[in-house]
Amino acid sequence: MNVRVITDSASDLLSPHRPEVTVLPMTVTFGREAFQDGVNLTHHQFYEKLIEGEDLPTTSQIAPAQFEEAFRAAVESGEMVVAVVLSAKLSGTYQSACIAAEEFPGKVFVVDSANATIGELVLVERALELLDQGLDAPAIAARLEEEKGDIRLVALLDTLEYLKRGGRVSASVALVGGLLAIKPVVALQDGEVVVLGKARGSKNGNNLLVQEIQKTGGVDFSRPYRLGYAGLDDSLLKKYISDSAALWVEHAGGLPIGTVGGTIGTHVGPGAIAVAFFQNKG
Repeated sequence: MNVRVITDSASDLLSPHRPEVTVLPMTVTFGREAFQDGVNLTHHQFYEKLIEGEDLPTTSQIAPAQFEEAFRAAVESGEMVVAVVLSAKLSGTYQSACIAAEEFPGKVFVVDSANATIGELVLVERALELLDQGLDAPAIAARLEEEKGDIRLVALLDTLEYLKRGGRVSASVALVGGLLAIKPVVALQDGEVVVLGKARGSKNGNNLLVQEIQKTGGVDFSRPYRLGYAGLDDSLLKKYISDSAALWVEHAGGLPIGTVGGTIGTHVGPGAIAVAFFQNKG
């Protein structure tokens, strides 16, 4: 039986993508305007609106009915489903998917990625690798559950402003951080955002990001990995790649680069750079 991989747009998987994949859009709301993430709101348009506006946008989880519709379409066409979704600790989207999956016992398997943006994306890409290896839906879901704990998502933020606007840090902390050019390094651990450290200036921030990657044992290049950036251009990511050339020296000609969309971009703002990978256990 064929397998369909379904994910939400918080994974930042952009078109064109493989035909075996369905991406369900989150809703991003600016004031009174609601947009479908990745459908009528590109990542570039999102950051234009974010930078120009005074208030933070809001994002809405995907409803059970949306998942049920997608699951039913797949099952009725003779497919089994592996759904890889945004961390349950960040959104109710996982719960929505589980509620919808109850209608299709033995046909739909929901995996909490315990991740977001490019961290979720590399788990989707791993699902496709396993599909290409001939695994069926139950086996793919089981392997993803085993391997998702190996994923590391580490990011360097350019500013504390959006964490302040979202109520994650105080105005005084953000002000001092801006005056001192503080660059926080954050990660997703056990499905939640944690601050790993803070550095003064981009160069020190890049060094701290490299150190955090090295602490994990490095990148397992045999499984999917991804670099990403938040904002209107990739200049800061290019600088990071140059500063951390030793990590990528054998792969610099074809690094997989993506953009961080609205779900996480709302909180980190433009200028953030991120790396997502399976840690090297060897």
